[in-house]
This record gives sequence, C-alpha cells and structure tokens, in this order.
Amino acid sequence: MSSILNGLNDAQRKAVQAVDGPVLVLAGAGSGKTRVLTRRIAYLLSEGGVDPRQILAMTFTNKAAGEMRERVEDLLHRSCNTMWIGTFHSLCARLLRAQAERVGLRSNFTIYDATDQLALLRRVIADEELSERDYPARLIRTRISQAKNQMVGVDVFAQRASTFREQIIARVFRHYQDALKQNNAVDFDDLLTLSVALIRDHEDVRQTYQTQFSHILIDEYQDTNRPQYLFARYLAEVHHNICVVGDDDQSIYAWRGADIRNILDFEADYPNALVIRLEQNYRSTQVILDAGNALIRNNAGRKGKELWTDRAGGEKIRLKRCADEAEEARWIAGVARDFKRAHTYRDMAVLYRTNAQSRALEEGFRRADIPYQIVGDVRFYERKEVKDVLAYLKLVVNPRDSISFWRVINTPRRGIGATSTGRLDEFAMREGFSPYQALAHLEAIDTIPKRTTQAMQRFYDAIEGFRQDMETTPADELAAKIVDETGYLRDFEKLLPEEQMSRRAHVAELLTDIQIFVEQSDDVSLEAYLRKVSLVTDVDQWENAADAVTLMTLHSAICYRPRRWAVSDFAAHW
Repeated sequence: MSSILNGLNDAQRKAVQAVDGPVLVLAGAGSGKTRVLTRRIAYLLSEGGVDPRQILAMTFTNKAAGEMRERVEDLLHRSCNTMWIGTFHSLCARLLRAQAERVGLRSNFTIYDATDQLALLRRVIADEELSERDYPARLIRTRISQAKNQMVGVDVFAQRASTFREQIIARVFRHYQDALKQNNAVDFDDLLTLSVALIRDHEDVRQTYQTQFSHILIDEYQDTNRPQYLFARYLAEVHHNICVVGDDDQSIYAWRGADIRNILDFEADYPNALVIRLEQNYRSTQVILDAGNALIRNNAGRKGKELWTDRAGGEKIRLKRCADEAEEARWIAGVARDFKRAHTYRDMAVLYRTNAQSRALEEGFRRADIPYQIVGDVRFYERKEVKDVLAYLKLVVNPRDSISFWRVINTPRRGIGATSTGRLDEFAMREGFSPYQALAHLEAIDTIPKRTTQAMQRFYDAIEGFRQDMETTPADELAAKIVDETGYLRDFEKLLPEEQMSRRAHVAELLTDIQIFVEQSDDVSLEAYLRKVSLVTDVDQWENAADAVTLMTLHSAICYRPRRWAVSDFAAHW
C-alpha cells in the first residue's frame, strides 16, 4: 500500500482512500488529478479487495484511458485487462454490442463518423425531395446532435417544432433515424443515448450492470453532457460509489452539449458526497497562478478554489499586441526559434481558438523554416483512400451498411454508372432490401444493362467470398486480400506520380496499422479492428515524437493536456 500512497499530498491521499460513497474531486489545473485517479483505482484493487471487473472508469480520450490503465498496471505489477476503462463512447459501444437486440440492432453494427453521417443525411434530404441549399446537411446534423445531447428523441423533437422549417428538420430527423436502423448503424451520439435507454428501460440489464460495476470513476466531469450524466447516474443509483474528478473552471464544451450543472449540482444529486479540492499546482510558477486565480475569481457559477504552488516567483507575463495575424505569426515563429536554443521544437505548442487561425501560423512557420504538425488537420482515417478501404471492410462485416456500399460499388471503376445504381436503389427500396441484398436478386431487375449486371454480380461474389473468409482469416490478411483482389490500387495509375505514391503510402500505412493490431490483440478479427478504429479521434492520432511545433485548438489541448508541456515555461518566455 505504501507505494500507492507515496508522493501524494494530503488532499490527494484523502481522495485516493475515500473509496466508499460519492466523492467529488475538484482538481485545478496541474494538480495531479490523473495521479489521483490511477492511485485510487490501484488502491481499490489492492486494499479494497475490488475485482477489476467491478471497476468502470470513463475518460474523454483513448490516450487518457490507455495511460490510466498502464499506470495502474505499473503500480500493481499485474495486468488489469478485465477492468472496464475507456471513453464514454467506447464503453457504451461495448455495452451495446453485448445487448444489441434490446435496442433494435445487430451486434455487428457500424459506427458512422461525421463523414458517413453527412453522406446518409444527404441521401435522406434527397429522398425527402428537399434542396440541400435550403436544408444543408451540416446544419441538420448539428440540430440532430444537439437534440440527442439533450436526450430529446424524434417524437419530442417533432412535438416541439413550432415553425415550418423545424417541422421539416423533424421529418428529416425521423427519416435519418429510420435509415440508421435499416443500415444497422449508429452515430456517435446514438452510442450514448441508446445506452441510456437500454439501462433505463430494461430493469434486468440495469440491475446486471449496477451489480457488476461496484465502483464508478469519471474524469473531466465538467465536460459531461446529459446522456453521460444519466448513464452514470443510473449505474450508481444503488451503491452510490461514484467518484468524479473535474474542474468547474475548465468547462469549455457547452457548444457541444456539456452541461456545467452536472458538476455544480453533484452534491444535490448525492447529499452525502465528500468534496475534496486539489489546489496545489505542480506545473506552473506562482506568477502564472496569481494571474489565473485573478481571472477565474470573476467567474459566475463556480464552487471556488485557489491554486497555489511551491514554485515561487517566475518571470512576469508579457502581453504582445500585433497589428494582424501575419505579424502575430512572424512574432510567434521568432519566439519559437529563440526558444529552440534551450529546448526542442517538440516541447512547444501554439494554441488558438478555432482551426481557421492555423492558416496564418502555418505560413509563418513555413517562411521561418520551422517544422510543425497540426492536431485536428485532415485525419488519417478520413483520407479518401483510407475511407475507401475501410468502407470495403465495413461492408464485409455489415452488409446492411448502405453508405459503405455506395462508396465502393464503383470504386475502383467497374462501369457501374449512376443510372444503374439508381435503378438498383429503386428496386431495393421497393422490395425492402438493403442495396447489397438487392444484388442477390439481379435477375429480377430488367432495367439494368447486362454488362452492368455482370459487373455488379462480380462485385457481389467478391464480397461474399470475403465474408466467408472473415470467419477464419485474421484482419490483416483479409484486408490485404481485399485491397489486392478488388483492384483498388488500379485507379491510382491515372494520378500524377507524387499523388499516386502518397495514396499508396496511406493504404500501406492502414494495412500496417491492421497488422500491428493483430499482433497486439487477442481478438484478431476484422470486426474487432473496426470496433477499435471507429472510435479513434484526431487527438488519439497525434504522435508527439517528431521534433516539430504542435499547433492545436484550445479544445484539443484541453482534451489531451500533455504532461510534458509546462504552461509557465511558455508564458514566462513569451
């Protein structure tokens, strides 16, 4: 036990050892909250006699979850693979796959990312005979997401629609949800809302998981939304062994549904809650903390805390006012170059409010010949060639996935034009088939030319062959076979050499990623790989290994919070 409590201050030790009942840990910036969470889990396992399977620990990034698990295993010198630790979305996806039929899904459901959502919404908008100019898919996606984040379902949304435009959006919302179900697919918001509905509406399921998870831990509680709040509340309503860690002064995600009331009202939800404040900061000098405290003190709706540190003094903060973004970028590049004398570029980060602000900074760094990398740039898994190959893999696993089907039916080109796919779609809708299922009945469609029918049949036979291989073939071998036998790389030959090389490299990188997954996983199936990759975020993809300055939004930085960045160093130097 001594090793678990070593190096903790009094407040941290109290948070680690308070294992029974509800606990609210108000953790200021740099106060060691990750240390508290990992030590608390280790303490529960070693001193509390808790089985790893009884712990449910929820974070907001896969990186944070992985780091937390590694720290616990290092402390205890044993594997904790049976512990449920991950992001809200990954844990809810795991729950839903185990109970899929209860919410009208099959266990091999596809998780649609933002691009897939837009593709489906555009098909829905077209089916509703609406103009996307009048009803943009991105706008409707935002409205639907807002509704789901507030646990507002289709029926309630329709009842609340007071204008003609809102009524149209409600109609699209209903059609969109029906289309998701037909595709055996969910979007990211559904992972949360369906999980809440599952444990709310099915008493046996609720009791099962309430019994299984005797201790619940939640990181970044100030950033939870309504579904996440309800999910935890239902699971903890019997034993009340819930520990949440957060900072009411760092809530910046209201725009995507985060509700600050979740942390402010924790004591109302759990009247016997123990509240612990972590106020000692280990990152910054007192100058930085004094400035931060002075600003934060003016915030309304906060529980209150005063950060302090043993690191007295520090250089004064300097404010630089620039004429425009170009001057600002030149100045920042100059600071980075000066800072390089004592540090490496990978020690540096430039934070900004919106992604659009990166353009001027990129130009400034290019002119100064300073290497940089952007978190939140075009994600690897969203590159066209990567999404194409993933669409093949998704279709093999889930033939109902029409978005993946339409993406690859003529990729690479097979002579299957828009007119023929339209006729196939009409037949599928009329007969109640998915587009892929319709390929098994091509003889009944006499409006498609014979040559095109033959191409469609070859495509269908190939996918069916891959589906048979899926039962016995590891994901890496099957993915390589799919890329090879579909002739996917064939279309690259028409590109310029540099573009062709780049796209081939991305496909090769994807295949390598699948190979690494197989080497490191017990479950080597294609379905297991897709479960993992469907929940990857841009922050999870960031590798801080290259000697390059990192550019990212404040929101991304809050998500990741690299321990090696000391804000005081940057502030004092600048």
